[in-house]
Amino acid sequence: QGGKLKVPDGEVFIGNAGTTMRFLTTLATLAPGITRLTGDERMQERPIEDLLTCLRQMNLKAESIQGNGCPPIEIHGGKPQGGSVTLAGDKSSQYLTSLLLSAPYFQNDTVINIEGELTSKSYVDITLDIMQTFGVSVLNEFYQKFTVPAGQRYRARSYAVEGDASSASYFFAAAAVAGGEVSVTHLNPDSVQGDIHFPDALEQMGCEVKRSGEKITVFGNPLRGITIHMNDMPDVVQTLAVVALFAEGKTTMTGIKNLRIKETDRIAALANELTRLGASVEAGEDFIIIEPGTHQSAEVETYDDHRMAMSFAVAGLGIPGVKIKNPRCVDKSFPDFFERFQELYG
Repeated sequence: QGGKLKVPDGEVFIGNAGTTMRFLTTLATLAPGITRLTGDERMQERPIEDLLTCLRQMNLKAESIQGNGCPPIEIHGGKPQGGSVTLAGDKSSQYLTSLLLSAPYFQNDTVINIEGELTSKSYVDITLDIMQTFGVSVLNEFYQKFTVPAGQRYRARSYAVEGDASSASYFFAAAAVAGGEVSVTHLNPDSVQGDIHFPDALEQMGCEVKRSGEKITVFGNPLRGITIHMNDMPDVVQTLAVVALFAEGKTTMTGIKNLRIKETDRIAALANELTRLGASVEAGEDFIIIEPGTHQSAEVETYDDHRMAMSFAVAGLGIPGVKIKNPRCVDKSFPDFFERFQELYG
């Protein structure tokens, strides 16, 4: 609509889709009037105050209805002025992406200053890459300052969407856990997706990895525990945690603080379910340490989190009797996951 938006007729309910909530928050500033965004019970516990604070720095009215910094929220839109704002960078890169995507349609240039260290930089790289592809330039100064000149417009074009490296991780993990060979096609090995480096982590653990064109193949080998910083690929932390169940020695993952505000508190969820399967787990605010123990079957709680269901399905390749509760939560990102997963047994 070229930035000319209208206010929805009623409130917009987006379930537990954090990306949608955050991106629509800034987009709603372009619609003259009041937009109300809400979600399910878990969404109403997920913070968004840092983003609302940025919008208020532009003299926009943006508020949490319950006053707790979480949805439901109301955005009073019109003609956002842009200008210079400061954003805390440590919770979610999606707040920054939300501002960047809509900023070309603000009245003046927008300068976003990042306070502290920006988390999940690889996702910001995806944002900047897609904006550039559709004709909008952003000046990125060392991930500390982003400038979006006003007056730019996205240009329509044909675009081939890359394969999803996050979804591919479960199949690579299957090879690692079962000691087999799995190839995933239609992947861009030069992608700016952080999760494209998940096979590198498996390689550190002992797997063999081959890359050929748009195909990546993982060959399973005996696994060893590693220490790895995961801030640039947070969506595969759960996958790697399950692989760690089958490694010799401890696996330590750091830089994962923002997992606590995802679909569930993923660090707590991992600690609970890995322990249920026999591991010894130490979890902190920003890390998790996993030491395999004697494997035991269990019913795995998914906490309505698609990535819990998919990653712990991989555990069932090596531990008999693993059951996944509420498996349909995978519909959020990968509706035919279990059908694809079944093909591994074909």
